[in-house]
Amino acid sequence: MGRTASRRLLALCLLGSLSAHAASPVWAIRGAHNTVYLAGSVHLLPAEDAVLPQGFDRAYADSSKLVMELDLGKLDPLEAAGWMIEHAALPAGTTLRGILGEQRYSRVSAAAAELGAPIELLDGQAPWAVGVELADLEFLHQGFDPEQGVEQQLVRRTHADGKPTAGLETLGEELGSLEALASEDQMRFLDQTVSELKRSQQELEEVLHAWRGGDAATLSRLLAHEFRSFPALYRPLVTMRNQRWLPQVEQLLREDRNAFVVVGALHLVGDGGLLELLRKDGFTAQQLN
Repeated sequence: MGRTASRRLLALCLLGSLSAHAASPVWAIRGAHNTVYLAGSVHLLPAEDAVLPQGFDRAYADSSKLVMELDLGKLDPLEAAGWMIEHAALPAGTTLRGILGEQRYSRVSAAAAELGAPIELLDGQAPWAVGVELADLEFLHQGFDPEQGVEQQLVRRTHADGKPTAGLETLGEELGSLEALASEDQMRFLDQTVSELKRSQQELEEVLHAWRGGDAATLSRLLAHEFRSFPALYRPLVTMRNQRWLPQVEQLLREDRNAFVVVGALHLVGDGGLLELLRKDGFTAQQLN
């Protein structure tokens, strides 16, 4: 959470009330006895441009623990793969072709083939899972490296430093938001993914440039307005998760030690974003330079 309009939501999830030329996608939230740093993340970065923006080093160094959407410091890849196998699989006797119909299935099959994934490898998966898989493959094709995402870089630092990590939700809670989509919304999610796979390199660079500089206006133009036109996706993947995370962030603000919270960037933006929710509850957010 570039990505398809739908997958961009998963990948970036973007920045809140920023000036047009802000220096960093990191904010300091003051508690009574501590500071919680809140950062907007891009979960995947290009291998050749993976240096983190200003503010991340300061927030990490000044915090006693790293908190992410998922606790990637403890996530078992085999467990994650097992969850996907169990929950993404179609019921016995059901096929992707049968669900999608011939015309849509043909489009999905062609898109998968272009990315080097024969449709037979995806045939037993639910539409939402196929959309996620195709978007991930497109990111790899565009040169994005899963090991160079913001969280992965920070987790490697915690392992080296012995700094603890924590998560705001479980894998089941995160991906369950997609699994729970109604059938017609899963179809729309997949349609959007297929139609937007071929994003230009220029547009991807524009998104990353805006993120690095905290340019909310550009980010909103490129990303947020698209997702809000798809409330069946935006609400469970952004709004409802923000509401679940807010009490946990506020609990961190009642502690004595600093924490660094890193979430997909769209989770910080505008009404319903974490920054706005925290401000409504009386907290002050200061953007780092």
